[in-house]
Amino acid sequence: MLGWDMSAALSMAAAMGVDARATAEFLPVIEAVMARHLNDQIDGRRESDP
Repeated sequence: MLGWDMSAALSMAAAMGVDARATAEFLPVIEAVMARHLNDQIDGRRESDP
């Protein structure tokens, strides 16, 4: 996984009533963590592995 569709994520946040500035501030950080964890799961690694 490379990343999220940011347009879709911003649209979804707006539909949920989340402030656009907060979304723009936090979404890249959340995306990076989520992509790393999903890639780890795809590779068969677990969060507790070194």
